[in-house]
Amino acid sequence: MAHDHHHGNHHHNHTDIDWAEMAPHLESQAELYAPLYERALAWLGKEVTEPGLIVDAGSGPGVVSCLFAEVFPGARVVAVDGSAPLLDRAQARAERLGYGDRFDTLAGELPDVLGELDYPADLLWAGRSLHHLGDQRTALTAFAERLAPGGTVALMEGGLSPRFLPRDIGIGRPGLQARLEAAEQEWFNRMRDDLPGSVAETEDWPALLAAAGLKHTRTRSFLLDLPAPASDRARAYVAASLSRLRDGLADALDADDRATLDRLLDADDEASVHRRSDVFVLAAHTVYTAVRAQ
Repeated sequence: MAHDHHHGNHHHNHTDIDWAEMAPHLESQAELYAPLYERALAWLGKEVTEPGLIVDAGSGPGVVSCLFAEVFPGARVVAVDGSAPLLDRAQARAERLGYGDRFDTLAGELPDVLGELDYPADLLWAGRSLHHLGDQRTALTAFAERLAPGGTVALMEGGLSPRFLPRDIGIGRPGLQARLEAAEQEWFNRMRDDLPGSVAETEDWPALLAAAGLKHTRTRSFLLDLPAPASDRARAYVAASLSRLRDGLADALDADDRATLDRLLDADDEASVHRRSDVFVLAAHTVYTAVRAQ
């Protein structure tokens, strides 16, 4: 399980995801998206005051887990993930940033591994991890059961896929990213279908939170706006993202779009994302919260 990805970031011709292999990309993306996460956590902090235990369910390499430790200095943070290599990175990051004395990891498959927590959570965060669980409704119920009375579940799902380029980039057919997004959605559908115990679910997250017995649902979206011309760091992220899309969606793209991607990724080409002046990063993530009754 891992935070901080849009689904092109881990495509292959199958729907299995090698999270450990993705670790460097997951980290660089989360670091780039830090302003968005910081705003989301500041919003949560207005409602969740002085939490004792924060659980990051599907933490990945722990970038956001460590942001929780920074924003909530009185809290113990537990990063939970099915990938031990990612949790090793999370623990190392926490130690490096000085949070090691109140940072723990828990390895195992969600949601069952949450039963190993020492005590209930005041805040349980699931950042784009729930959709990797086959039965999302059952998982949300399990999340709710691990909350302390008055505790909050914060679910980051949906939003808008990131865009990097204008509609017409001067090479290939206009609308490349819209076509890539459509191909990603088809892959996502297959990924969901292939999950163990997969259950089709209408993605009405407030309704699902209410069905889990939680109250006072709230929703807010957060924007990441890194305008053109992009920084070197943003360009590297865009190039890595498009490279994963090129490798993973090749069979779903026509020859013209594959050729356009090849030019965008060729550092020697003036039209590449490494050189062009119109590269940007624009994305929106949506957070849904709900509370367990006192």
